[in-house]
Amino acid sequence: MLNESDYNTSIGDMILRGQGMILEPLFGLSLALKVSLEVQPPPAASSSVSMHTSVRQKDAKLLPLVHRATDCIVRKVFADPRYNAGLRSGEINDLIVDSMAGCVAPVRAMIDAHDRLYGSGSGEAFLLGPYLDFLPGAVVGQVKTLQH
Repeated sequence: MLNESDYNTSIGDMILRGQGMILEPLFGLSLALKVSLEVQPPPAASSSVSMHTSVRQKDAKLLPLVHRATDCIVRKVFADPRYNAGLRSGEINDLIVDSMAGCVAPVRAMIDAHDRLYGSGSGEAFLLGPYLDFLPGAVVGQVKTLQH
């Protein structure tokens, strides 16, 4: 079993590998979830009861964990002494990556829940794909809200 330090390293490594995927914050949270869910194969006839859960039910289970992870990252970015409203997107991305060490538990919970709901390995794919695509825009928008 991995300890918190191993989780920090694991999530940090995933983010650093996926950092190049942070391009423009094009996706809102609902679109990010929709894209993530559409790539899943249909469940087999012999799958467990959880595989028969509708997309809407899966969204309802995953969404609070996505919000919790995002809120943690926003709070860490806003509290970072390097943060200021004039940062460029690359600088915001650096703060997001650095914030992951302090948000291991909620990010890991989101990844694990995604794996349980959509299959093993889907959580990391979600984190490095749709989630990181929407995250910079969400962080910038929510930090602006905290400033006012």
